[in-house]
Parts: sequence; C-alpha cells; structure tokens
Amino acid sequence: MGVKDGLSAIANEVLDDVQKEAEVIILSAEKQSKEILKTEKERAVQNYQNLIDQAKTRAESERRKIASVTEVEMRNRLLQTKEGLVEIAFDKALIKLKDFVATEEYHTYLLTLIKEVAKGLDQKNLVVQVNSQDKDWLTQDMLDRLAKKLHLELKLSEQNEDFIGGCKIQTLDGKITFDDTIDNRLKELKPTLRVKVAKILFEEEA
Repeated sequence: MGVKDGLSAIANEVLDDVQKEAEVIILSAEKQSKEILKTEKERAVQNYQNLIDQAKTRAESERRKIASVTEVEMRNRLLQTKEGLVEIAFDKALIKLKDFVATEEYHTYLLTLIKEVAKGLDQKNLVVQVNSQDKDWLTQDMLDRLAKKLHLELKLSEQNEDFIGGCKIQTLDGKITFDDTIDNRLKELKPTLRVKVAKILFEEEA
C-alpha cells in the first residue's frame, strides 16, 4: 500500500470515528432534550393545575363570602320587617288606648287607679297629677270625696304633662313619686308584649 493509500485509509478511519462520536453526541442530546421537554411539560401541567386549584379555591371563598353577606342581609331585612309589624301592632294598641281615655269607663278607671296608688303609697298627703284632658272633668271636689274615704289628703296638681292617661302621684315634698300613667305602663310592658306580639304574628318563640 502506497503512502497515498495509507493516508486515505487513516482519514477514512478518523472520519468514521468522528461520525460515530457525533452520532453518540446527537443521540445523547436528543435524549436529554426529550427528558428536559418531558420534565418541563410535567412542570407546566402541574403549574397549570395549581393555578386552576387556586382559582377554584378563591372562587369558592368568594362564593361563601357573597352567600354569607346575602344571608346576613336577608336576616336583617326579615328582622326589620318583623320589627315594623310589631310597631304597627303597638300603634294600633295606642290608638285603642287613646279611644279608651275618651270614654266614661276610663273616668271610673282613673278614679280607681288613684285610689289604689294612694293606698299603696301609705302617705297622708299626696299630690295627684293628670293630663289637661282629664283635668277638664276631674275636680278637687271629686278628689276630696275620694280622700275622705281613704282617710288622707289628695290635692290636684297644677302641673300638666303630655301623657295619654293615668296619673302621677307624689308626696308633698316630691321625694316619693309613683308614675302610673298609661304611657309608663306601656313602656314597662313593651318588652314582654313585644315577645307576645312577635309570637302571635310569626308563630314562633321569640
């Protein structure tokens, strides 16, 4: 074999080695690329799923908040409606009481009320205060006759206050006062009556 042929054989052998090495490198690079691509794809899928899960969680949280606010608003509206109906019931009761104080039956009631309060205070000298409407018919003479039966002194007060009916009775020195006006009785009974009215209106235990 000549020198020329020998060089050609060596060159071919080197080329074969380089080609084989290049093929190995290319195959390895392709394999790594596929593995990297697979890993990145899996990571992307996982990130996407995480984003979806987070979005679902936020959406559910917002839904619960909205539902909670809506429920509170509904309760408040229902409570306001109930309170409104209860107040209407009280307003109607107030109208009936105002009608009652314009009757002769009320006159008898007021005299009986004064008698009971005066006896309960157990004082010898008392001042009776009524509203201006009752002062038109309740005279000092009427009080004197009642006081005689009770063995005490009753004086009709010159003061006028704006209350529906009933009376206020106090000692001469003003240290003891008993408020037995219809207004005060209604005020004291209102919490209990409110429960009863609510129960009647809504058929429930308040």
